[in-house]
Amino acid sequence: MFSTDLIAAARKSKAWPFQEAQRLAKRYPQGKPGGKPVLFETGYGPSGLPHIGTFQEVLRTTLVRKAYEIVAASDDGTPAATRLVAFSDDMDGLRKVPDNVPNKALLEENLHKPLSRIPDPFEKYESFAAHNNAMLREFLDRFDFEYEFIAASDKYNSGAFDDALRGVLRNNQAILDIMLPTLRAERAATYSPIMPISPKTGHVLQVPVEVVDADEGIVRFTDSDGEVIEQSALSGMAKLQWKVDFAMRWVALGVDYEMYGKDLTDTGVQSGKIARVLGGQKPEGLIYELFLDEKGEKISKSKGNGLTIEEWLTYGSEESLGFYIFPNPKSAKQLHVGVIPRAVDDYWQFRERIPEQDLDKQLGNPAWNLLRVKDSSGSQPPIGAGDSLPVTYGLLLNLVGVLGAEATHQQVWAYLGNYMHDMDPDDHPDLFRLVEKALAYNRDFIAPTLVKRAPEANEAEALKALDAKLAEVPADMAAEDLQTIVYEIGKDEAFGFENLRDWFKALYETLLGSSQGPRMGSFIALYGVENTRKLIAEALAR
Repeated sequence: MFSTDLIAAARKSKAWPFQEAQRLAKRYPQGKPGGKPVLFETGYGPSGLPHIGTFQEVLRTTLVRKAYEIVAASDDGTPAATRLVAFSDDMDGLRKVPDNVPNKALLEENLHKPLSRIPDPFEKYESFAAHNNAMLREFLDRFDFEYEFIAASDKYNSGAFDDALRGVLRNNQAILDIMLPTLRAERAATYSPIMPISPKTGHVLQVPVEVVDADEGIVRFTDSDGEVIEQSALSGMAKLQWKVDFAMRWVALGVDYEMYGKDLTDTGVQSGKIARVLGGQKPEGLIYELFLDEKGEKISKSKGNGLTIEEWLTYGSEESLGFYIFPNPKSAKQLHVGVIPRAVDDYWQFRERIPEQDLDKQLGNPAWNLLRVKDSSGSQPPIGAGDSLPVTYGLLLNLVGVLGAEATHQQVWAYLGNYMHDMDPDDHPDLFRLVEKALAYNRDFIAPTLVKRAPEANEAEALKALDAKLAEVPADMAAEDLQTIVYEIGKDEAFGFENLRDWFKALYETLLGSSQGPRMGSFIALYGVENTRKLIAEALAR
């Protein structure tokens, strides 16, 4: 149950999930007819391995769904009824072999067949589509999404889409009138809304099709060997062209909301027109910008560029992935390992800030929205709001960087004892998990780049002064007091630093081997005063 204050704030919120939810609520001012739940859909083409671009669509759709449940809640606070369908278009024909799969020859032999009728090159599932669908579901389950998985092959083969297919056949010419003006002459010559599946090769055929009997589902076409074939288009014997399939699915399933990438803008326009021809309407939705890789190129499932879901989770948390995805869906984002550390720390900063914020600010807080995905209790703020990490991920990376590529989880956790009194992992499960990720990130990306340089003459004198100060302080001096000591040395004109930035850069480059680093007071408290003095001695000996 939601509070009246939360519902009122949600209906006025300027945060993008709530803006989308408010627009959807106008579609059904009195709720969906018949009391049916509002249906959200997210689509997936299983021609390649799932990547973060696939995941983000499910996450963003879920964020809108959760916002809608509040915006359209009843007067007594009961959440609006919703469903989320994750739909896999696994009846699509395989057009090319992805670069990042084994047994490419196996896929080459099965080109143009429906993905659900191609053997799994990984030899784990009954088909290539089943393998990729399983990978998608595995991660969605791992993130605790609430969804219903639907495979196109199940709907086509079982006859569940047959009535909708008859509708396409009855409106074949009207659909051609929409599509043909958008196609090049060569493509238009072979285009048909219906793509029959050859009874001889099993291929999804791109050939002209004549509708013989729409009610019976009978079509006529010329097979690839030149023979004229007359057969049913129902019950898995045909597949619809992508834009027609999109529209048919909206109408057949009763989809109310679906977002898609900028590259499908035209698809949305044409599919919307076809949906109206089929007696339905285009869903509400958001057109989002695409992710780019480190080079600024579009992420491709077939190329396998960019980050995989597993790669992000090797170096960062699930929450940090959601946090990076949340803001500005209409702006392109570069997706590479370099963005992970900041995403981890920013997420926790936003999460810690929730209880201090006014309600309208909470609704725009990415961490609030991500917590709401997992917490359906209606509590305000969501469960987990206000929690914090005792040590930032950035500081953890600096510690691991000093300990070296061979550092162990146990060593790192022992050093954290310099910073925290309570070292029970059960009390700090998020930090405990982050240690392993920091070790992996350091091993793969930081350690190979670290080079500690010798200090300049003035820097050496400043380091000696710092060492002398540290020799006088207790081992458990607070991080803020240690930071004050570092500041005072950097501001001392005797050492010749033009500004504090130059002093901190010198500390990072001589002690840590990097041009950037943490608050030195926090680092010294974490690494230990005596261990820091040893680092200074090593630097002075270079």
